[in-house]
Amino acid sequence: MKPINALGLPKLQRTVVITLALAFLANGAVLQLVHAEQRLRLATTTSTENSGLLAALNPTFEKAKDVRIDVIAVGSGRALELGRNGDVDVVLAHDPDAEEAFVAAGAGIERRAVMYNDFVIVGPAADPAAVGTATNAAQAFATIASHAQGFVSRGDKSGTHIKELALWQAAHVTPRGPWYFSTGQAMGPVLQMSTDKQAYTLTDRGTWIAYRNKLALKILHQGDPILNNPYHVMLVNPQRHPHVQAALARAYADFLVGPEGQALIAGFKIDHEQLFVPNAVAQ
Repeated sequence: MKPINALGLPKLQRTVVITLALAFLANGAVLQLVHAEQRLRLATTTSTENSGLLAALNPTFEKAKDVRIDVIAVGSGRALELGRNGDVDVVLAHDPDAEEAFVAAGAGIERRAVMYNDFVIVGPAADPAAVGTATNAAQAFATIASHAQGFVSRGDKSGTHIKELALWQAAHVTPRGPWYFSTGQAMGPVLQMSTDKQAYTLTDRGTWIAYRNKLALKILHQGDPILNNPYHVMLVNPQRHPHVQAALARAYADFLVGPEGQALIAGFKIDHEQLFVPNAVAQ
């Protein structure tokens, strides 16, 4: 009589079962490997990440497309550089002049408006430079410099840093001296440093709303049209970088500017306050 294993199967049948099981597991591992390769690389500004917006947006797209989005949150300048180098598939930024140059040079294609908010000037409640009395943003910067009050700059070629430099230029000021701190840091750390030093800084409203309860700062100037802060999505040019996930990148851009993405952006709030205004429908 043939030997029987614990399952009550003859030895030959047990061998067949084990072989099939191993083949099934191996095949499953291959399927998992293929699935893991479905990833979209997104370079974006730190404001979309620090504000929590991407955590509200991306899971919906990931679930619908069965894909994983790898977010690289840096300044807009660095995000566009990653796009130029073909290190990412899609870019979401907020530096219009640099974005237009990115597309004009052939590094990116299909630039589309997604949303906007604005920049605000924040600082200590005591407002020693009287920024709150300024009639426009350039005058606010001029009074900070004239009082030699502390100002913390991102100093990282981000969209916020580029806007800051434009405001110094409009104020006819070259910022330098012990009162000016150029950090090379993202918006969150800059806001924290500003509260630690009781200094002024420029921030996008979205990150400000996300962080304000942790800070000893207040908004001292807002509303100047020059402080408008638009965001655009761009695909990395697949003709220049054939390896990019062009179809997946286009699907993500379509999601951002489509009804579902725009509704999620409009509905993203902290303390009942909207952080970004969708504007793709206005195109």
